[in-house]
This record gives sequence, C-alpha cells and structure tokens, in this order.
Amino acid sequence: MAKRKRLTPANPDFLGAAPETKSMGPLGGMRAPIADVASQASATAALEELSREMQAARQAGRMITALPLSQIRLDHLVRDRVASDDDDMATLMASLRDRGQQAPIEVVALGQGEYGLISGWRRCTALAKLHSEGVGDGTVLAIERRPDDASDAYLAMVEENEIRVGLSYFERARIAVKSVEQGVFETEKQALLHLFRSASRAKRSKIRSFLGVVRALDGALRYPQAIGERLGLQLSAALDQDADLGPRLCQNLTNSAPQGTEAELKILADAVAPNVKTGSVKAKTVTEEPFSTHIPRSGLTVRVHKGDGRVEISGAALTPDLRARLLLWLETPTS
Repeated sequence: MAKRKRLTPANPDFLGAAPETKSMGPLGGMRAPIADVASQASATAALEELSREMQAARQAGRMITALPLSQIRLDHLVRDRVASDDDDMATLMASLRDRGQQAPIEVVALGQGEYGLISGWRRCTALAKLHSEGVGDGTVLAIERRPDDASDAYLAMVEENEIRVGLSYFERARIAVKSVEQGVFETEKQALLHLFRSASRAKRSKIRSFLGVVRALDGALRYPQAIGERLGLQLSAALDQDADLGPRLCQNLTNSAPQGTEAELKILADAVAPNVKTGSVKAKTVTEEPFSTHIPRSGLTVRVHKGDGRVEISGAALTPDLRARLLLWLETPTS
C-alpha cells in the first residue's frame, strides 16, 4: 500500500507583507480637480461681491466706521457754532461716558489717511477729552460723505446744527460771511440762498440784517450767540446809520471785557439806545417780536409768546432728564 503524505498548515512567515492601502482612501472620497477649481472660483466671486457692496455702501454714506480721532481735521471747515459752553460739553461727555456715541459724525476723505470734519465738532471734542482721561479707545464713529463741492459740505454742517440745537441769527449770518471769505460762494446773497434755502424769505431777510453786525463786531464779542433778534436788528440799523459805531463798539468791548452775557448785552443795548430815542433809526426798521426770549443759562432758550402765553423751551441743555424733571414739577400740585 502506498504511503500517504501528511499535509501541514501554511507557515505565514513564508509570505511577504501585504501592500499598505490606508493612504489610498476610499474611492468615493476622491475629488476631481475641476471641483476644487469651481469651489475656489465661487469663494473668490463671493468675496469680490462683498467687497463691492462694502465699497458702494461707503461711497453712498451708508456705512459707519470707527476712525482714529487723530486723523480727523476739525478745522476743515469754518465752524458755524461760535461758542462751546462748558455745561453743555460736560453734559455731552457724561452721556458719551454712560451710553457711548449714539450718532456718527460726518467726514470727507482728504487722502493720506486724513478726514475733514463736516459735522460733529462737539462729539469729536468730547471724545478727545474723554480719551485724555483714559475713557474710550480714541476713535469716533463716522460716516464718509462725498459732497460735490465745498458749498454742499457747508450746507450739511448748517443743516445738522439747525436740526439738532438751532443756530442764533448771528451764527447763521457769520457762516454766510465766512463762506464768502473762504471763496466757497462769490456773494453773501448766494451764500444765504444756498445755506438757508429751506428757510422762509422772512427768516433769510433777518439773517441778512445780521451780516453787518458780523462784519463790524465779529471777534470783539464774547457771547454773540446771545444777541436776540430785536437787539440784532437795532444794531444793524444803527451800524448802517453811523459808520464809526462799529470801531467804537469794538473798542468799548475790548476795554470793558464783559464777564457774562448780561454785561455784554447791556453794552450793545446802551450803544443803540441813543439812536432809538432820538429817532435817527426809524422805528419801522425794528420789527416787534411776537414773543419774548430769555436765556436762563447757556444752551437753554425760553420763548414766551405774547398772544396765547405759550412757552417754548429749546436748546442743547434741554436733556431728556431735564425735560422729565420739568414735567414732574408741572404735574406736582402747588400748596
């Protein structure tokens, strides 16, 4: 009988190692090069579209950006506000400290990282003072405007102040005079028609009457914003009648150095009183005001109408807190 051959299990040591396949990955995970190219193109297109939208928003004045205060030129335009009240500034600083900046300023790009201020001088000044005290990051929220020319920039400044706190007749006339001196307008008539085009003809006429007061007394007055309509019209008429009145008044104001609005207004009233009494200035040139104006403190104007007794209170110092306290006082019954 033939002898059978015994079979033994295979020895794994005789076989070589299988090739490593973990780096190959599943076939389903492989991406064609065209897919990567399409994805990158889509991302690039989206980024370019976003950039265009942001640029368009910036040019249209729809984007608010934070700009360093050091890059804002406050003297880009001749300012229409002739005085900055300490109480008003303290109130504004307190509001900025507690609530932050609520309204952006308006600027125009000047190149080389600089911006010219159009409106918002008080906010810039208050933020700079706060930053010097260690409050804030030294930036201001701003909207970039692109006025067609300098006249539009001046118009934006005037309209912003007219809406927010209102300008005195002296300040309105002064910005008209200064804009002509700066070459923005050729004549004062053009300046009045452009800067105060939304005002009535009667109001522009009163502003025009103050032009002579500005030319004669600007720089000599410490509290020009306190000159009321009636006194201003009297001064205008007196200056027209007496060419030497302007220099005399300037000298008197310099020598007297009045401390406070009442003292300065008395000097002006005394200067026109002789003309009013003797009749050298016709009474019809002074229009009777339908209301009396009182300035209990800087930044607060109270008008009492003579007809119906209506009382109007306005000004930068009329804060929401003061308004609430006034209403509470009025609602409290008197004993």
